[in-house]
Amino acid sequence: MPETKSPIQLNGISFTELEAMLGERRLPPVGQWEPEYCGHSGMRIASDGIWYHDGTPIGRPAMVRLFSTILRREPDGSHVLVTPVEKLGIDVERTAFRAIEMESEGSGKDRRIALALDSGDALVVGRRNPLTVAQVENGPSPRVAVRHGLEAELSRPLYYELAEIALAEGEDPPGVWSDGCFFALAAQ
Repeated sequence: MPETKSPIQLNGISFTELEAMLGERRLPPVGQWEPEYCGHSGMRIASDGIWYHDGTPIGRPAMVRLFSTILRREPDGSHVLVTPVEKLGIDVERTAFRAIEMESEGSGKDRRIALALDSGDALVVGRRNPLTVAQVENGPSPRVAVRHGLEAELSRPLYYELAEIALAEGEDPPGVWSDGCFFALAAQ
């Protein structure tokens, strides 16, 4: 199945253009599909974001992007690939996605932050896509909610950019505003 949507890159596009692109994307309704569990897919998303099948990295980015559109997180915390007729388990070592690029416009309460994900998708941090910081064994893990219970971990450089914004704007506790919502940058 050929890929019909190219990855979203934030560099050089306005928030208006980004919102139009996001509005045009039609993702499969995986939240509505409830097929029987069929077993494990043999797939794994490593902590660095690399997707594997039977221990071998999936080398086609378009294939990874396709699989990412049918991924969801179950209420018990497990991850599955879902179609109308089957549900297959997939191991996720940390988070399903990585946020790899950031654009910011405005300042203070008027700031808006957009993130591009390693899946080729993008989002605007806000009420629908809140930013949190989880405490994991190797320290704080900044994350943003994506969809269907899935999260993207922010790369360290992006987290440091957010920390610089937070320190410059002097909020107490330190944090950032995006799309009218305040997000503290401390582990919860």
